[in-house]
Amino acid sequence: MACKRPKIALRLRQAAAGLAAAATALALTMGFASSAEPLGASFKDDFTTFDTQRWYVSDGWSNGAHQNCQWSASAVTQAAGQVMLAFVQDPTPTHAYRCGEIQTNQRFGYGTYEARIKTDDGSGLNAAFFTYIGPVHGERHDEIDFEILTANVNEVTVNTYVDGQPQHGAVQPMPRAANAAFHVYSFVWEPGRLRWFVDGKLIHAVEHAVLPERPQKIYLSLWGTDTLTDWMGPFVPPDRPKQMEIDWVAFTAPGEGCAFDGSVLCSLAAN
Repeated sequence: MACKRPKIALRLRQAAAGLAAAATALALTMGFASSAEPLGASFKDDFTTFDTQRWYVSDGWSNGAHQNCQWSASAVTQAAGQVMLAFVQDPTPTHAYRCGEIQTNQRFGYGTYEARIKTDDGSGLNAAFFTYIGPVHGERHDEIDFEILTANVNEVTVNTYVDGQPQHGAVQPMPRAANAAFHVYSFVWEPGRLRWFVDGKLIHAVEHAVLPERPQKIYLSLWGTDTLTDWMGPFVPPDRPKQMEIDWVAFTAPGEGCAFDGSVLCSLAAN
């Protein structure tokens, strides 16, 4: 089924054209990796600590007028082997809500991307695990997505962007509600082929098509909107802080195979 995401300046996470100069300045201030830097190696982060060498916490801005919350370090916490991203009513000078996002400092290329996540529910919210590179990094826009629109926790949206154009979107049923249990979300990105999995089960695949090629950073985020109601549902002010719980995140480089229990590569190797 075709993804019904609206085209908002071709990407919700990309700032509007009028903000491009400010976004570029912000990127330079934060020291985003240059395209000349080496790609990230395989890792599995169990979040027994929060590794600031690996992860950067988005803090002090939003991605555009569609977003009704401001990324805030106070909305990202680490405890008991998990990272929690929050959506919480805690006003800033520009927004009524704060929300959490983490992103890798390094970029990664072809390989297997995985995260074990449990979401909350709530209309107007988006819990996302994705890779992205774009104008804020001085690059053209490529992206690979898992997005749980928590108005309906029984579905997951997958999608790609190539040169800023949405491609290959689909909405698929979850094996169990995203807020009822942890699930392992995985995608295997290869030249000419891209496969998405939930709990080791293939849910969507694209072959022999235009696919992302540029190395990208890994992102996990929880955010809300007042305006994208056709896509994410009407925003319902939450009566408590909402959370996205992240148990672990992993990247496995091509050719390295089954590296840890729970990886989709182990089930693929067994078949």
